[in-house]
Formats: sequence, C-alpha cells, structure tokens
Amino acid sequence: MKLKYKNIILIALLTTGGLVSCKTDFLDVTPPTEIPSEEVWKDGALAEGFVTGIYAGLQQGGFSEQMLASLSDEAVFTHTGRNINTVNEGSLSPSSLGWVDDTYNWGPMFTRIRATNLAIQNLATASFSGDALKSRLKGESYFLRAYYYQQLLRYYGAPPLIKKVYALNEDYSITRSSYDECVKSIVSDLDSAALLLDGKTLVKGRATKAAALSLKSRVLLYAASDLHDIPTAKAKSALISGYSNPEFLGYVSGDRTARWTAALNAAKAALDAGNGGYKLNLTAPETAERGRLNYISIAMAGASADKTLDPSAASEIIFGRYFTPSLGEGARQTGLNNGPNGYHNWAGNTPIGLLVDDYQMMDGTDFKWTNPVHKAAPYTGRDPRFYATVMYDGAGWKPRPSDVKDPANQIQTGAYDLLDDKGALINRKGLDTRSSSVEDWNGSRSGYYMRKFIDPNPALYDNTDRQNIPWPFIRFTEVVFNYIEANIELGKDAEALLWLNKIRFRAGMPALTATGAELKEAYRKERRIEMVYEEQRYHDARRWMVAPTTLGRTLTYINVVGKFKAGQSMKEPYHYDTSVYDYTYTSVEEKAHENRTWVDKMYFRPFSRDEMNRNAKLVQNPGYDK
Repeated sequence: MKLKYKNIILIALLTTGGLVSCKTDFLDVTPPTEIPSEEVWKDGALAEGFVTGIYAGLQQGGFSEQMLASLSDEAVFTHTGRNINTVNEGSLSPSSLGWVDDTYNWGPMFTRIRATNLAIQNLATASFSGDALKSRLKGESYFLRAYYYQQLLRYYGAPPLIKKVYALNEDYSITRSSYDECVKSIVSDLDSAALLLDGKTLVKGRATKAAALSLKSRVLLYAASDLHDIPTAKAKSALISGYSNPEFLGYVSGDRTARWTAALNAAKAALDAGNGGYKLNLTAPETAERGRLNYISIAMAGASADKTLDPSAASEIIFGRYFTPSLGEGARQTGLNNGPNGYHNWAGNTPIGLLVDDYQMMDGTDFKWTNPVHKAAPYTGRDPRFYATVMYDGAGWKPRPSDVKDPANQIQTGAYDLLDDKGALINRKGLDTRSSSVEDWNGSRSGYYMRKFIDPNPALYDNTDRQNIPWPFIRFTEVVFNYIEANIELGKDAEALLWLNKIRFRAGMPALTATGAELKEAYRKERRIEMVYEEQRYHDARRWMVAPTTLGRTLTYINVVGKFKAGQSMKEPYHYDTSVYDYTYTSVEEKAHENRTWVDKMYFRPFSRDEMNRNAKLVQNPGYDK
C-alpha cells in the first residue's frame, strides 16, 4: 500500500510562518494534489518540506488567546466559559479536561511524534543527494521528537515511548514507559541532534545545536527536582505516596546528587555553546531606566520598530517561534488579546496582585502592603521589570484610538472624582475598567494589564494591526537559571550568586548576598519575576512542590480610588495627577470569578476518558481514577 502525503509542500508553507529563509524557491512551486511517500525521500526539497511541516506542532508558541500564565499565579483569564476555571479550581477529570492548548495536548503531540518517527526512519535510507542536508534534517527530527516528548513528560508524567511507525491494523495499545526511560530517551535524542547539527548554520526558528543542549539542560533540571524524586514527592504528597505506579512520575530510587550534577553539567555545556545571551557580563547594576529598556528589548527580541529598544537583545532567544507579516495571523494578536479595553482590546490574561506584589523595591527589599509608604504609592520605586511587564493605573501607554478621549494616554483602572459639565461632582470609572464607557465586558478584573510581549511601537494599533514579536521557547537566561539552580542544590552558592547577580544587574537591581536556604528562596523569586509569562511558573511551582502555597492561593486584585484634594478639581478629560488627587490603593481578595484551590492531582494532567478507552494498557495519573 502506498502512503500519500497530501499537499506536503503547501503544508510546509502554511505551517511555518516562523521559519524564515532566503532560499525558499521550492516553496513557490504549485504542489501536486498528492505525493507518493517514496517520492518525498528521493527529493531533498520535499524531504525538507516534510520536516518543516513537523514544526507546526509548535503552533503559535505561548501566544494563544488563553495563556499558560492564567493557569498559574501570574495571571487570570478575564472571560468566563473558557474552561480555565475547571483547571484552576481543581475540578478537572478524565471526562472534563478543562482548557488544553495543542502545544501540549496528548493527541496533537503524538501526531507530531509520529511524523518525526517517519522522518527519522525514511532519512536513514533517503536517496536524494546531499549528506549535509540529510544530517541536518535528521538532527532537526531528533530535536523535535525530544521537544514533543518533553512536553508530554512535564505535563502528564511518563508517556508511552514510541519510536517506530505503526502500520495499519497493528495493536496500538502500549504501556507507559518509566520516567527514567523517558528522560534517557529524550536526552539521547538531544545528544543525537546536537551532534548532527554541530557546525550547521540554520535560519531562525529551526533547531540548532545550542537549542538541543539547552533543552537537555531543562529536561535534566526537571528530572532532578522534588516532584520527580519519588521519596521526596511521597513525603510532600499523600496522594503520590498512595499511587501504585510512581515509576511513571519520577525516580523511585537512585542518587539524587548525581541527577543534580548531570543537570549542572548539561546547563554548563549549553552556556558554553551559546552566544552569551544579552548583557550578562555586567559587574554593576544598570540604571533603572536602562534596566526597564533592557527587559522590554529582550521581550521584543529585535522585532519591534520602537527606536528606544535594542535590537541586539534578539540574541537572548536560543529557540523561538518567529512570525512574519504574511503568516501566523492568530499568533500575532497578542496586543488585541491582552491589551486594555479602553483601546478596544480584549484584556485576556491580566496580571494578578499576587504577581505585582512580588516585585521588589529598587533597593532590593520586599514590597509590603503593611508598609505605609509602599501602600500610599505602590507603583513608585519598584523593580524596573515591573514597569516593562505590567500596565497599572496611571501608567503611560500608546495613543488611544481616535474615538476614545484621553489626551494623556494613561491606563485608567480606578474610580475618580470628576466634575461634570455643570460642575456637579460625579464618580467616573476609568476607561480601562469593567464599568468603562468603552466595551466594559472586556475590562480587566484584576486592575492590571499585561505589557510584556505587546509591541510598544506607538504606530501599531493593537485592535487591527498585528505584531511580529517572536515567542521564546528557550532563551539564554533560562539556561543561566538552570545552571544557578543546580549550583544551589549542590551547595555551590558562590557560583550561583555570581550568575544570579548578572541577571539582576541587567535589570537594574542591586546585588544579592544571600546564602543557603535564603539564596534558594531568592533564586526562586528572581526566576518568577524574570521569566514571567514565559510558561515557566506553571511547571516550576509543580516541580518544586510549592503549588499548594502559590498556585492555590486566592486571587488578589487592586481597587484604586482617586479623591479630590482640598480645593482641587478636574473636568473631562481625566488624567492621573497627584497634585489634584489623593489616590488610595486597596488589595482585595476575589473568589467570584475564580475560586482557586489546589489539590495534589493537579501536579499532573489526566488522560482523557477517550484515550483510556483507546489504550487499555494506559495507567491513569493519581487522583483521576474516580
């Protein structure tokens, strides 16, 4: 029987908006309706098109309308009825999975893994000329198989390892592999990828040796963490302690120090193979303004036309999803999905007070609502990364659309005294609230808006214009954090502190001097702030097993009120002005929209009822068997 690859060249073209190449002539031909499978591996361009199509499993990176940040203590998803609550309130089950993005969904991941198996199998006997192309495509295929498997591993625990291409009418039931077997398999694929991609120059968005080594450092870091050391996990969770197949979740025995050492060595190798990242050679803190611009520049990765930013910060991305003006339309709506409703945007994934409160003061001390100075002016003198990440009441932003009156172009999430046309005192709700005169149903619930990853170019109107900011699957600073964490766990505080302060200096923050347990906690806070909205926190809180006291907390929002000072007044248009107003800020707990809780089954996602019915050998994760 001949397998057919339908429109394979067209699929490669349509699904790789992030793959940019100056040599794409083969993509310009009109594809035939069907291409016999054996012909694909006789033609280098067709083989490359097939492998290029596998990258489609990366979708739009983390730029979905619903972001993983809203399944953590970074953000809340504004709109109801989207199944986010099912996850955050602990009610997910095999028959009610809640929101699942295709970047980690069980079925789509195995679809891509099957494609990598096809590529690896057929490239071994491919007859087209060009050994360099063959080895590169093999390397990319090994990397992609490893990437998709690590997605499954970190969301579900150990999946079945499948490295062959099933034929029709075969028995598709298969048992889960052990966690140890999965880690070894992924690491082996990444070692093969690194070897095959060594010395290869690839276009942005394709796998590289540095990407393979960096992903290896992530996989081994996770493998060394508390959740995947079963004796530790059992001590922290009665549910895991009672699970009859813990080998699917982590290591039931073995030398944990050896695992941390492997993670350290992998991170060091990735750092040595990288380009040094962006501004990680500083010996003193940048200014606050420069720290803010550094952080925005990293998020924009050279893709913004804003002239205040440094395009060389693109060096931070080791493996990313890139977008062009003609392709990847949905992923380019980040500003529309998340921007303020007063700009006709949708306020999707808004920062919560729990995140905002974790940004330190500029002097390196913690922000506290019990400090009267902090409470009176909570947005003054904070970590520069706060101003690059969060839009808050009174913050300046882009010009408003022409139909919204706000010459000051400031975020308005409070309620303010104002005089109407007749001079009567009124209470005016901000343009960016859920009581706004502008599309109030799209207003933030938290009183904040996402700023990170939204292009600040004032010429872009987010409601209609599309941005081309890349998504950082892996950036250099993540690898630095991996190296820091492994050093801390091995008692090498001095080396960890050296690198941790490099990250802080770039952000304009003072050096840390902590050691021991205090250094470990300081590191975790720093990773939370630096990597916010980058799909790290969801996993970090779980693997550290701190989710009950972090992700399970009640949401906090901010309530902002502006009252006239004695003898002062203002008419429309309103603008933030401390000479006219006394502003009060109140942190409030909120359970009506999302009553977040934590139950230990949430450490891993469930397998769907349909998947369990399809594969009788599949063993369910703990807590989902009822």
